[in-house]
Amino acid sequence: MAFDIEMIKKVYENMPGRVDKAREIVGRPLTLTEKILYNHLWDGNPTKAFGRGVDYVDFAPDRVACQDATAQMALLQFMHAGKPKVAVPTTVHCDHLIQAKVDAATDLARAKTQSNEVFDFLSSVSNKYGIGFWKPGAGIIHQVVLENYAFPGGMMIGTDSHTVNAGGLGMVAIGVGGADAVDVMSGMAWELKFPKLIGVKLTGKLSGWTAPKDVILKVAGILTVKGGTGAIVEYFGEGATSMSCTGKGTICNMGAEIGATTSTFGYDDSMSRYLRSTNRADVADAADKVASYLTGDAEVYDNPEQYFDQVIEINLSELEPHLNGPFTPDLATPISKMKEEAIKNNWPLQIQVGLIGSCTNSSYEDISRAASLARQVSAKNLKTKSQFTITPGSEVVRYTIERDGFIDTFEKIGATVFANACGPCIGMWDRDGAEKEERNTIVHSFNRNFSKRADGNPNTLAFVGSPELVTAMAIAGDLGFNPLTDTLINEDGEEVMLEAPTGDELPPKGFDVKDPGFQVPAEDGSGVQVVVSPTSDRLQLLAPFDPWDGKNITGAKLLIKAFGKCTTDHISMAGPWLRFRGHLDNISNNMLIGAVNAFNQKTNSVKNQLTGDYDAVPAVARAYKAAGVPSIVVGDHNYGEGSSREHAAMEPRFLGVKAVLVKSFARIHETNLKKQGLLGLTFANEADYDKIQENDTINFTDLTEFAPGKPLTLEFLHADGTKDIILANHTYNAGQIGWFVAGSALNLIAAGKA
Repeated sequence: MAFDIEMIKKVYENMPGRVDKAREIVGRPLTLTEKILYNHLWDGNPTKAFGRGVDYVDFAPDRVACQDATAQMALLQFMHAGKPKVAVPTTVHCDHLIQAKVDAATDLARAKTQSNEVFDFLSSVSNKYGIGFWKPGAGIIHQVVLENYAFPGGMMIGTDSHTVNAGGLGMVAIGVGGADAVDVMSGMAWELKFPKLIGVKLTGKLSGWTAPKDVILKVAGILTVKGGTGAIVEYFGEGATSMSCTGKGTICNMGAEIGATTSTFGYDDSMSRYLRSTNRADVADAADKVASYLTGDAEVYDNPEQYFDQVIEINLSELEPHLNGPFTPDLATPISKMKEEAIKNNWPLQIQVGLIGSCTNSSYEDISRAASLARQVSAKNLKTKSQFTITPGSEVVRYTIERDGFIDTFEKIGATVFANACGPCIGMWDRDGAEKEERNTIVHSFNRNFSKRADGNPNTLAFVGSPELVTAMAIAGDLGFNPLTDTLINEDGEEVMLEAPTGDELPPKGFDVKDPGFQVPAEDGSGVQVVVSPTSDRLQLLAPFDPWDGKNITGAKLLIKAFGKCTTDHISMAGPWLRFRGHLDNISNNMLIGAVNAFNQKTNSVKNQLTGDYDAVPAVARAYKAAGVPSIVVGDHNYGEGSSREHAAMEPRFLGVKAVLVKSFARIHETNLKKQGLLGLTFANEADYDKIQENDTINFTDLTEFAPGKPLTLEFLHADGTKDIILANHTYNAGQIGWFVAGSALNLIAAGKA
């Protein structure tokens, strides 16, 4: 029996009538994405056609999922909202606070000791407010959601950018900030600009060394890290239906790396098989009854150019395995070209570590295909040349692969099995020697490879590939190795080739687990006490942000002009900082410490205009705040790409930043800024970025006339007495301006005015 089956049945009960009405109103066949969106309108039945990339729309998501690092701030905000219980099914998953260092058992035990206060807090808050709680070691949020909660045609939001993983089971699943999650948990509408649609037609069929991961690596190379911004990517075609459900999940998961709102696939037999294999035959049976509504209309897929804003076609039969990187997930290189590219760019050829698993690639199929290669190490008398690690996605997967002998296979080639957690993928990796900052190469099956992402070393070059390709590369220890064509020298001095990987889509003997790690919340949580110590350095109750005073912001100082790529990792790093995710004051000490100052090309070194000295970014921000001086941040393109990290918006708000002015935003970060009462602005003329000087003082001249569609005017006063008038665009609607006026969206909820 599935969780929340009655809710799922209700979604399917409403779907035919609402989709038929939407099709009538829109006046044409519908994509799967449109069917799901129109079925989840806050007002119920569709009454108008929405403009893609134009209209803000209120939706009613079916559920919310939070991981432990972001859940702390989300639940602290929810407590502030004053609601007795969550309004929609909600879960919390403890997966981010477990550092990979020794092995699964050792690392998990250490995490439970070090983060016991946080886990107890999340457990008690979940128990009090009717939230399902997945304990440390239960698994990574996105794998656990796919195994237990995702369902075709559903809509969910989650406080992690890789919430999109659930698109592998035909959902529209979207990563958001904690304030968005609080809206939905509080029983309110969730707002999203109606997305544009990108169609990806998959022809042919995967075979040999090519894996689902290679599809999204190819797409990332085509669209780049910002090409999907404001759009939902919908995959279709014979290649899509021939692929496993978990393979689809891999593709959707890494869709976050192209900036897409989410990605999804239509319901098919692979999804039915997965649902039944994970004890959700009731969901599959219900989905079967409305199957035609859980995929795009035939006319759409027959003539996609007429219905999508952009169409990409990929022939899976011709697709080559890829490695993407280093330092960005959209630098796509076919494996046949990697040696040439590595030599040309002076990338270290020796691979130090190969890592597989994470939320992106931790399915039974992924692990079984990698294990087929590991078995060849002994069979062909080879020796693994690189360190090799495995991170299972859930306790269900871990228990099952142990039962089926895969863990033993990996351990025989010297591999280390880490805990069922995010680990190295999010920087929670205590890697020996990383502090030396030596230039080195690693390969992994994760989703992101920004500088410092995995081990904190800015000189680690990380390349992203499928689990099977990563396994082969770790065996060879050579970035230039192409397993499709190259041989290896075994311990007897003989030339041998690795055979193409093989594996099972689903475990032949079924999934199994002794303890999945789930805590059922209390039926009545009113008597549950949630205690936060006022002296804790891990948790801090929130105080509301001050509302706008109704006046123009004047005398503001430039805090930093960020140069080039500035992701949420640059704005609010993960790794060791994760321990402070529930303490806004403490974690604000990492604000923008990874951003490059355009004026000196250094990180965490900006000028304090009050003293003339250079100091850390948070220190300068605190100095301005203490002096009652507002500040602003200036940035480049796609500012805030990467994780949904709400802290990247809350920290500037807490430290007195009033506005963030950039060339362009990543979607989630722009929304997070708005929710926290900040001004997220874009240059009307991008060339004005170059006019910003280090000693600038900034005045807003018409903020008192803040209105939808009306640009704001900023006056930049330079140290030499000259000034530049810069026009700034924004995307605030009337409701979002209300957030700014109130000081934050949460302030409106707490006041009962939202």
